[in-house]
Amino acid sequence: MTREHEDLLGLLAEARKRLLIPVRDLTDADAAKRTTVSELTLGGLIRHLATGERLWLQVLRTADGSLPDGMLDTYQYTMSETLSHWLAAYAEAAAATDEYVASLPSLDIEVQLPATPWSPPEPQFWSARRIVLHLIHETAQHAGHADIIRESLDGANSTAQWG
Repeated sequence: MTREHEDLLGLLAEARKRLLIPVRDLTDADAAKRTTVSELTLGGLIRHLATGERLWLQVLRTADGSLPDGMLDTYQYTMSETLSHWLAAYAEAAAATDEYVASLPSLDIEVQLPATPWSPPEPQFWSARRIVLHLIHETAQHAGHADIIRESLDGANSTAQWG
């Protein structure tokens, strides 16, 4: 594994850690509560990111532009199952992503992205690096959402409560 692999996987691990802080000590009922005008819930965010990591890993592994089953699922943000179920699914997806990315000899490999309704008409290609950067961006963005949702839920926030 190169220094770049280590740096990017390290940043992704930090973003994941920040995402998980606001779901500490939550009940399933609290994880499913909407606390803002958006549809987002803490459990839904964990489900979305667990699903997202699993799907992006499929995109990275196949590299042929095939659309992973569930990639267009519009219910990814809703809480289904229990919070512990989605936390375990997220940990499993994260471990699989880390293992696969660490095994790549180079992050320069090109991956054809699946065609989606929002895609341009011509095939799109990303490097493995860009996919990892996308996961970092997505996780960090949703960690911020999770902070807001948790603070709206019970006043707890990652800075004051958990450092």
